[in-house]
Amino acid sequence: MALKQVMDVYEIMDDISVNGKVIIEYAKKIGIKNAFCRTIQGDKGSTDFVKFVLPGKHGKTNGGKAPTLGIVGRLGGLGARPERIGFVSDGDGALSAVSAAIKLSLMAQKGDQLEGDVIVTTHICPTAPTRPHEPVPFMDSPVSIAAMNEAEIDIEMDAVLSIDTTKGNRIINKRGFAISPTVKDGYILHISEDLLSIMQTTTGELPAVFAITTQDITPYGNGLYHLNSILQPSVATSAPTVGVAITTVSPVSGCATGASHEVDVAEVVRFVVEVAKEYTQGACSFFDKEEFSQMEERYGSMKHLQTAGKLS
Repeated sequence: MALKQVMDVYEIMDDISVNGKVIIEYAKKIGIKNAFCRTIQGDKGSTDFVKFVLPGKHGKTNGGKAPTLGIVGRLGGLGARPERIGFVSDGDGALSAVSAAIKLSLMAQKGDQLEGDVIVTTHICPTAPTRPHEPVPFMDSPVSIAAMNEAEIDIEMDAVLSIDTTKGNRIINKRGFAISPTVKDGYILHISEDLLSIMQTTTGELPAVFAITTQDITPYGNGLYHLNSILQPSVATSAPTVGVAITTVSPVSGCATGASHEVDVAEVVRFVVEVAKEYTQGACSFFDKEEFSQMEERYGSMKHLQTAGKLS
């Protein structure tokens, strides 16, 4: 269960005065020793990036070789103040990531330490800007996507789960969450059967997958349409990346308030915690390494899709 952690973190984040320091202090009070914060200034303001490193029994931080899972809370901001009052729908990415870090830390303190390390990153901004998008407005970020990727992607991450509110579309229309196919080095790969199984177990329902296109895995700023920023971490790493989309039946704007569903967020937290357990002990795969090698041998590298590309 993770509902308590979600509700506790939500009460802290639903505050115009919240910042990275507040989140770090709370995490350390809970027992997370490796908690870090740094402020980055952008063209539209500043935001605080937070990072939690949760050591595994045989993780790299302890000199072991168990794989490291990265959990990224992807969002524009927790709030759109002063334009909108309160916690916005887009903030669920940060809420999920920080709640997952708290849950994993509490588990370890009770003796259920994972095999490998887990690195959790996100950013804290209660006064983020908004921007137009179809079919509903998006939350924007005070800093660029490139700056976000630089702060949120760690070279030690062997696989990445990118959690993002994905309600402002007509692509995936269900209440809860859905996952994407695995993205690696510019390739959209087969959906991980292991992740589908974990999702089925944690939700008690058939798993849900949302469609992505080539445009979605290219960097922001190239003038192409993107579903949202959920797969932007994939442009900054060679690690296999899967989007975890928090979804609704009807399109909901990212800057909408009163639109966060604590039960849905808790469901996402339980999913990523179970993935962390399985992945760090080598029991969960994000992609087929042999098949990927064959694809690159037959069709070449697709890493150019991780760049801004060429202008005619």
